[in-house]
Amino acid sequence: MTVVFGGICPHPPIMVPEVGREGAAEVKSSQTAMLKLGKRIIESGAEVLVIISPHAPLFRDFIALNVSPRLKGNLGQFGAAGVSFDLDNDLTMVKEIVYQSALLEIPAFEMDEEFARKYHVNLTLDHGMTVPLYFILKAGVRLPLVAVSMGLLPEEQLYAFGAAISRSASRLGRKVAVLASGDLSHRLTKNAPAGFDPRGKEFDLKMVELVAKAQFEEILHIDKDLAEKAGECGLRSIQMMSGAFDGLSVRGEVLSYEGPFGVGYMVAFLTPGEPKPESGILDKFLVQNKEPGEESYLVRIARQTLENYYATGKLQIPEDKDIPPQFAGKAGVFVSLKKHGNLRGCIGTITGQYKNVVAEVVHNAISAATRDPRFYPVVREELADLSYSVDVLGPPEAVNSLEELDPKNYGVIVRSGRRSGLLLPDLEGVDTVEEQISIARQKAGIGPDEPVQLERFKVERYK
Repeated sequence: MTVVFGGICPHPPIMVPEVGREGAAEVKSSQTAMLKLGKRIIESGAEVLVIISPHAPLFRDFIALNVSPRLKGNLGQFGAAGVSFDLDNDLTMVKEIVYQSALLEIPAFEMDEEFARKYHVNLTLDHGMTVPLYFILKAGVRLPLVAVSMGLLPEEQLYAFGAAISRSASRLGRKVAVLASGDLSHRLTKNAPAGFDPRGKEFDLKMVELVAKAQFEEILHIDKDLAEKAGECGLRSIQMMSGAFDGLSVRGEVLSYEGPFGVGYMVAFLTPGEPKPESGILDKFLVQNKEPGEESYLVRIARQTLENYYATGKLQIPEDKDIPPQFAGKAGVFVSLKKHGNLRGCIGTITGQYKNVVAEVVHNAISAATRDPRFYPVVREELADLSYSVDVLGPPEAVNSLEELDPKNYGVIVRSGRRSGLLLPDLEGVDTVEEQISIARQKAGIGPDEPVQLERFKVERYK
């Protein structure tokens, strides 16, 4: 299952009859289209509703998702307190979106009460959510909601966040409808809320054309000066929603467009079809953003594991189909963390304890941060200062003499009865075989004169 429906929704409170009274009739076309959009959500079979709003709490450096147990709001500030909302929050979907965002290196965080106090934000649903919900619920939609704040990140990251929604839907087996709440230009007429600019109409006509053709790449790279002159509020929401359809054929349909109050209101559907890999643009961004000397795949997994663990408290392992073939087998793995060049944690396994190398990295990264007895557990504020390395161990070989050891090229295992100690190769300050064996003995609690069996192993080190 994945994203089965996309929509673009205006959110003028005047559109709600209890707010707009007689004035609501001026946007009859938008009202009718929104009711039809609600019916189409039902027809799509969607099981979860995701709404992205530009009027939810905004942050320049990350995207926020509301994790209030119940998502509540009303239109009291617009004179209609009796129009209220109280919806289930799909917290499982929220946490999966945060995790998938981390895998794509998109900063996404959960807004809970502690978060709200820290950033002085209100967790009640804003009118970018409640106005579309008014018509969607009136059409008969009864679904749990995921409430997303529009982000102020670069366009490519906004688009990638939409892809994270799609991946979350697929991983959880949910059918998801994603709605971008947003008005177009606020400068269509001389009495418009943001004043008049002749380019406002130009922007709106361009957006209507691009949405009807589902031209997501052009939406992503629309002229920034044009968008700024238009005084829009919905472009970023639309860019975020667009990423949910990456790599799919999509049919766009604009149901209505009008601007009676100097603000452009567009209602549109986006219906996904068959996979169309050549239309995907997410991979282009990932390739373009790759720098020489970029961290290796396993190091990225270790880092993203900790970032997600400290953000959500959960451990997540990539699906088998997403794991490179060279890491699909079992092996021992050590994950090392350093802070400002000093060791901050190192935990590993001599042989593979989990189904593949990636799962081994995930478990050992968390252990290195939280269970290395030599250090206090890593705290969230330290993550930005950590550097990572991952050692994948080759099979151990028995050693008959010290001449077969080399601390630069081989790690060593010392065994005495049920006790064993291991030391990785090529460690700073360990230059001789004797030093290597002595440290391994100490780690195992084996005395300097106790007889031991020795083994050596090679490692593949990833940085």
